[in-house]
Amino acid sequence: MANYHGPVCRFCRREGAKLYLKGEKCYTKCTLDRRAFAPGQHGLARRRKTSDYGLQLRAKQKARRLYGLLEGQFRNYFDAAEREPGVTGLNLLRHLEMRLDNVVYRLGLGSSRKQSRQLVSHRHFEVNGRVVNIPSFKVKVGDQVKVRDSGSDGVIEIALDASKSRVVPSWLSFNEEEKSGKVLSLPDRGEMETGVEEHLIVEFYSR
Repeated sequence: MANYHGPVCRFCRREGAKLYLKGEKCYTKCTLDRRAFAPGQHGLARRRKTSDYGLQLRAKQKARRLYGLLEGQFRNYFDAAEREPGVTGLNLLRHLEMRLDNVVYRLGLGSSRKQSRQLVSHRHFEVNGRVVNIPSFKVKVGDQVKVRDSGSDGVIEIALDASKSRVVPSWLSFNEEEKSGKVLSLPDRGEMETGVEEHLIVEFYSR
């Protein structure tokens, strides 16, 4: 599956919020702190009032960029969430949170979702004792995610040190000594990304 490999600081500027796409660098050298306006030739121009469609589009783009997905991937998750019983917006966020790369990030084993995705792709993690190198792999309640003894400890140790300010959500348990985590339950809305307006995403795709 293709991934975006271009500059990402412009995404934070476009959304007007820190998306922490570069991990700890976002805390110390954030472009948004110096250039708090949208990228492009007309970034400083006065903007007209945003329409309902514009608000919905920005909410969708912000969530998609937070989790590092292309449009096709994101739409597939929405379609799956819409088919399931329950609240579509909550179902969508749970699909995104239960991705293996996101679980690795939530456990603090990667400094950003992008780095976590790369570590998974390079076969540094196993799920229930089996190596998994697919970042979009959907973990389930009861699954155990563990770092392999594969020479990645240096990167992961740096990520662990840098992520000590982040709190591991209660739907996950983490054993720092073994560098492993377990999925205890499905995440509640309060334990997922606070900046995502899922109701606007549902409205966008329901037009």
